[in-house]
Amino acid sequence: MKKNILFAFLLFMTTAAFAQSKVVKKKKTASPNACLAMPSSTESASKNVLGTTLQPCCTTTMTGFYRNGRCETGPNDAGVHVVCAQVTDAFLQYSKSKGNDLMTPFPAYGFAGLKAGDKWCLCASRWREAYEAGVAPPIFLESTHENALMFVTLDALKKNAIDFKVH
Repeated sequence: MKKNILFAFLLFMTTAAFAQSKVVKKKKTASPNACLAMPSSTESASKNVLGTTLQPCCTTTMTGFYRNGRCETGPNDAGVHVVCAQVTDAFLQYSKSKGNDLMTPFPAYGFAGLKAGDKWCLCASRWREAYEAGVAPPIFLESTHENALMFVTLDALKKNAIDFKVH
């Protein structure tokens, strides 16, 4: 089973690296607050679950399927990595129990492993599973891609949002 998990992770990282090599992006320096859901200076055609411009999730640890700091998706993203979450110990343990160890570093692929408090673009279906199991990590609505709504309701996302204000 560990070989299958490692193979799946290596396949994902290879696909992501290939996809990233096809993306032209501006070089930018990470600021100490880069993991805050702040407006981006770059334009994005992608929308978030609120119908506004998708905001960055995290650039100090380059997250996202394309490793550009955004929870964007495309035809090669079989996992649909579109939910911008601040991972918790409970979620990391849950994910590991389901066969996806996000805590173990893979230095050869530039992956340091996640710890509680890190922001990361999660697979929408895994976030939904965690939500149903009562261990979903909090999310950032403005940084969660609209495609998450194919897997989970906006109401469920709002219940777990850290940045959502009821007006």
